[in-house]
Amino acid sequence: MDINLRLRKLLVLLIFSFLISCNDESDYVSIEGYTKTDQLLETKLLSLATDLDYFILPSNTDYINIPADPNNPITEAKVNLGKLLFNETGIGLASLSDSNKETYSCASCHHSAAGFQSGIQQGIGEGGMGFGVQGESRIANPLFVDSLDVQPIRSPTVLNVAYQKLMLWNGQFGATDANIGTEENWTEGTPKAINFLGFEGVEIQAIAGLSVHRMMLDKDFCDTNSYTTLFDDAFSNIDISERYSLETAGLAIAAYERTLLATNTNFQNWLKGDASAMTENEKEGAILFFGKAKCYECHTGPALNSEAFYGLGMNDLAGADVHGVIDDATKKGRGGFTNDANDYYKFKVPQLYNLADVKFFGHGGNFSTVREIIVYKNNAVRENDNVPTRSLSDKFVPLGLTEEEIDLMTVFIEKSLYDNNLKRYDPLSLPTGFCFPNADVTSKSDMNCD
Repeated sequence: MDINLRLRKLLVLLIFSFLISCNDESDYVSIEGYTKTDQLLETKLLSLATDLDYFILPSNTDYINIPADPNNPITEAKVNLGKLLFNETGIGLASLSDSNKETYSCASCHHSAAGFQSGIQQGIGEGGMGFGVQGESRIANPLFVDSLDVQPIRSPTVLNVAYQKLMLWNGQFGATDANIGTEENWTEGTPKAINFLGFEGVEIQAIAGLSVHRMMLDKDFCDTNSYTTLFDDAFSNIDISERYSLETAGLAIAAYERTLLATNTNFQNWLKGDASAMTENEKEGAILFFGKAKCYECHTGPALNSEAFYGLGMNDLAGADVHGVIDDATKKGRGGFTNDANDYYKFKVPQLYNLADVKFFGHGGNFSTVREIIVYKNNAVRENDNVPTRSLSDKFVPLGLTEEEIDLMTVFIEKSLYDNNLKRYDPLSLPTGFCFPNADVTSKSDMNCD
């Protein structure tokens, strides 16, 4: 930690009790050029955590401090392999249509241009066409509407995913933490059975997702496309007979996903000691976020998320561009997985970084701006009549925020939590030479990729 930052923290702690009760601006002192607003924000944060480090994301190469599954240690070799496989359209080989082979990847629904979410309301893997600039122009190819690879819920981001033990909105992927005791719901013959491998959610989702989303690889593929050495470097401890598989591919992808951290943001840089990193409006929005609005009760830690599930009465995936049927289990959120009525209509708390590039919010993607979400939570009036009152969280109550305060919080979330260079996590090219994140004709034209 920088010595100036340590000094600043010490000084703030010394005057903490004084600041917390003072109202006269003249009573606030300047510390290393920090304003009254800086001091108020630090005081607020230090009332919630013992140290500002609690909110700081590690470097993406700091493998020791990035949260990892003990059964899948992060290594440079795994990350390098996972980066390629995550974007590799060449493994889209289990498509239902031969004409769609090698045209989609994990990144089709989780790409850097949209904060590692999908640029559309309902992500499309196989059967999609087009990309646009941020994935906003991807649509269903009319020739394959009956065989689309789509999900019945909004594709969650994999940004800052290292801070999740369980994955998906209902937390069904992961063999640890809150899923201990749910083994009877790890239904054989379904992706949930992958939990029996014993890994945490990031690893389970990556392994399961490869099959669910119609991808395939083996030793022949690796030999043909220069992946063999990459697998050998990443998994030299695994017998060669099992080394080139969807399981090891998933473990490499998970290692890579854990390094997708939004470290270069105004808020992160402010936490590290740069007073000029945030504007006064951003700081005031942060004070509201960690204060009056009580967002911190659910959104906390380095990723501003949590492992909890809450019922907020939001609508499910719906609209003219939504394909397929939204099943009852999906609508019931956590309860659809656990079969516990106490979990009905509860969904996992998402992380809040890089939302400025996103146009769809909530598990149903029915909100179009960050501000709409804040207004919804401020009013605390459920929009989904199918969600009973008993399923609503006791935290879902009016916040009493003014229009100006809502604007300030919007600025904090959209500006202070935005990393403008997530493309640094993309590979320069793939061993197959294919385009990514999609390789259909329309996408290649959109991306000027031959």
